[in-house]
Amino acid sequence: MDIRGVPFGLLWLLSGYSCALGGKVNKHKPWIETSYHGVITENMDTVLLDPPLVALDKDAPVAYAGEICSFKIFGQDAPFEAVVLNRTSGEGVLKASGHVDCESQKEYTFIIQAYDCGAEPSGANWKKSHKAVVHIQVDDVNEFSPVFRESLYKASVTEGKIYDSILQVEAWDQDCSPQYSQICNYEIVTGGTPFAIDRNGNIRNTERLSYEKQQSYRIMVSAFDCGQKKAEEDVVVHIEVKPVCKPGWQGWSKRVDYEPGTGSKQLFPKMHLETCGGPLSGVKAMVELQTNHIGKGCDRETYSEKSLQKLCGAASGSTDLLPAPSPSANWTASLLTDSGRESDLIYRFDGYQAANVPAHVVPQNLTDQFTIATWMKHGPSPGLRAEKETILCNSDKTEMNRHHYSLYVHNCRLVFLLRRDFTLIDSYRPAEFHWKLEQICDKEWHYYVINVEFPAVTLFVDGVTYEPYLVTDDWPIHSSKIDTQLTVGACWQGGEVATPRFTQYFHGSLSGLTIRPGRIETQKVISCLQACKEGLDINSLESLAKDIKFHFNPAQSVLVVEGEDVDSINTAVTKVSYINSRQFPTPGLRRLHISTSVQCFGEDTCVSIPDIKAVVMVLPPSEPRITISGSKQLIRPASDLRSPLGVAPFRDLRITSTVMKGDSFGGFRRPGVMEVMHNLDYCDVLVIGDELEPERESLEIHHSALLGKHLDATNSTSGISIYGVDSMAHYEQVLRQLRYRNWKPASLMERRFRLTCSELNGRYTSNEFNLEVSVLHHTAPMEHVNHMAAQSQYMRPVHHPLMIHNPNSHMSGPAPPAATVVIVVCISALVIIVVIGIYRIHATHQEGSRDDEDEIKDPESDWESAGLNITVNPMEAIRGPQALGEAVRGEECEEEEDEEDDAELVGGMTIVESESSDEEEEEGIKGREEVNGRKQKGKPEWDSSCVTY
Repeated sequence: MDIRGVPFGLLWLLSGYSCALGGKVNKHKPWIETSYHGVITENMDTVLLDPPLVALDKDAPVAYAGEICSFKIFGQDAPFEAVVLNRTSGEGVLKASGHVDCESQKEYTFIIQAYDCGAEPSGANWKKSHKAVVHIQVDDVNEFSPVFRESLYKASVTEGKIYDSILQVEAWDQDCSPQYSQICNYEIVTGGTPFAIDRNGNIRNTERLSYEKQQSYRIMVSAFDCGQKKAEEDVVVHIEVKPVCKPGWQGWSKRVDYEPGTGSKQLFPKMHLETCGGPLSGVKAMVELQTNHIGKGCDRETYSEKSLQKLCGAASGSTDLLPAPSPSANWTASLLTDSGRESDLIYRFDGYQAANVPAHVVPQNLTDQFTIATWMKHGPSPGLRAEKETILCNSDKTEMNRHHYSLYVHNCRLVFLLRRDFTLIDSYRPAEFHWKLEQICDKEWHYYVINVEFPAVTLFVDGVTYEPYLVTDDWPIHSSKIDTQLTVGACWQGGEVATPRFTQYFHGSLSGLTIRPGRIETQKVISCLQACKEGLDINSLESLAKDIKFHFNPAQSVLVVEGEDVDSINTAVTKVSYINSRQFPTPGLRRLHISTSVQCFGEDTCVSIPDIKAVVMVLPPSEPRITISGSKQLIRPASDLRSPLGVAPFRDLRITSTVMKGDSFGGFRRPGVMEVMHNLDYCDVLVIGDELEPERESLEIHHSALLGKHLDATNSTSGISIYGVDSMAHYEQVLRQLRYRNWKPASLMERRFRLTCSELNGRYTSNEFNLEVSVLHHTAPMEHVNHMAAQSQYMRPVHHPLMIHNPNSHMSGPAPPAATVVIVVCISALVIIVVIGIYRIHATHQEGSRDDEDEIKDPESDWESAGLNITVNPMEAIRGPQALGEAVRGEECEEEEDEEDDAELVGGMTIVESESSDEEEEEGIKGREEVNGRKQKGKPEWDSSCVTY
């Protein structure tokens, strides 16, 4: 086979020869070091190797075989490449083929091999060196600034101390090398501050700080890395200076204002307890509301004792032994009263005053069941050996000195004496009951109730039951005809002495002393009568922690809160509030006192908490203005007063109450009147003038009008009193049903009454509403002698109600014709005199008078049919044409009197339904015209209108 003319065998020989020749030329592998160490700076591309990258080949200087053509790198994602700088010398360089970042990777390790150029230019028969390990380290560049780990640093220090370290700030650097990533220095940028910072970031104070001088500091701090690169943003450090830690309550106000009607108000919304560190095992706080100077120990309702008993549902029949002085209760007029108590009726006994209760007031038979109740304020008795101080005493009035029953204080013991009558019991029975209580001499107000169910006697003090600690027996008292004397504030000694006198005087204050025979008071009523209307309270009980325990005293004036955790106690105390449920509370200060005890583990007390004192200022309420309005005059015929129901003087009565309120408008406060609803406790209707005469008149109210209301009533000849705590609407309803009767009203012209109402036992009173009841009389006619008509010079019109005859009286005796003529002549003469004064009116209506002339009747026929008799008073002055008209019209009205008895009464005037209103109006217009017509005709004309008096 030939190829282009060359024999195949020749070609094979040539190729075999060349192969043999090549194997002989490239006999050795390239040689490199076994390991290399390099350094590259981040963001650069040249690697500095140690030793340098050099490959040797023993085939040198043979061309190709002794030359180095390349270096190859073997490794995962090694961002490097090896470049041959000189093929003959075998020098190379290692370069970065991509971005090298120290923060991403600090070191690289990979394999590198060297390759020669082979035996010929084509590179055939190349050889590679052994594998060498290359370790590259990336050098860091200070490209990042320090950054603080917090954006704001806070710390607090106590004044007067030097701290080694108040707080430590810390910065960091993203550079990878220790040189640039480490923070070598911190610096306070703000100048003039008493603080310093070390290289570790610890801030300390260079001088003692004072809370009074400056309460807080704000400083700026910067950081530097070891390459002295400064932080781009400084950090704020806030240091608060606290006063020297003193355990106690903080964040409370010394005064809390309370506006009436706002319900419950928090007393300490931001208060917390500072214990100055240390583990605690328990905290106990006691909040006390001190109201002893308000009324009778606290703000209670100041209604009268009767009104309060009615309000609380107490049984009726009690006798008030210390009422307000009045004409019917004058035995307390000489006693000293404690003024300025917002209508509280308090009597003060200084050991020289006492009062004898009249016999008609004293219950005669106390029976086996009765109740004695009183408010008492009493202190320790003066002197070494205290005498008995009598509150209430029933003793012999004369001859003997026996005490039938009494209540007295002796050596701070309350003693009740009850000596039964020998006719009721004849055995040795309990007679003296003793109680020894702290309340008797603590100079505070307390409510005492003694329930007697003989032989058992129970004492209630502020609603709490106390049994006597000592009971002594005695024989009953033998009956006698000696009268007894009931005394308040002392005991009456009427026998066994030369001069009867008081003895065993009481020192203290009393109020609301009552005695009720036949009934004992229930616990519910007693609690109601002595209940305070102000006190402490806790809002949102469900929000308190489970470990919190609290309890109130019965009056809710003391609150005790206990807990194991300070935070729980703080939350509980912020819920404590003051409440006053009275619509018109007593204004003034109420003192607050908080005492606290703290327990630590294994110790009784470890931290002393000072007591705190604050006040609640109850602001004055808006005073109501009670107004009574309605008709002030009532005109009724006598027949209405004689009826079984009588008349209702106050049927259109209305009671309202208003207060002045200020509202904000445009930044200014303007007063405004606002109507309010509240209770009343009494309304008195007094008779003005002579007292009522029981045998002929009465002022009364039916018992049914009081049903379903907290009201009662008492009446006398001077008026009627309605009392009890109830709404103004109920008082209106009752007063409208008040009836006045007079079954003999012949001599009565009018009765006047005065109505006043009160709230809070006279603290707020209404206006005085005066009402006059006028009586209309229908008097029977009288006969007169005819010769009276002849005395024309004394004829006068009648001013008071006319005395007229019945229309049928002419049947018994008609008037003589001569008398009739005289009367007509006299009347005509008077009319002529009047005409001159009304001439102008006549001229105005002249045309109308001509029309009326045709309608004038013949006067002679009127005289004959009427049987007219006129009563005149010759001593009365002339009153004018009006009186004359009334006298003439009276005759024609006689025919209508019988029909008027059934007419309707409106505003005290009688309206005859049979008459037309249009006719009455026309008569008023034509009255003067008719008078003129009578003059012209010479005949009298009588007006057809009629007014009944």
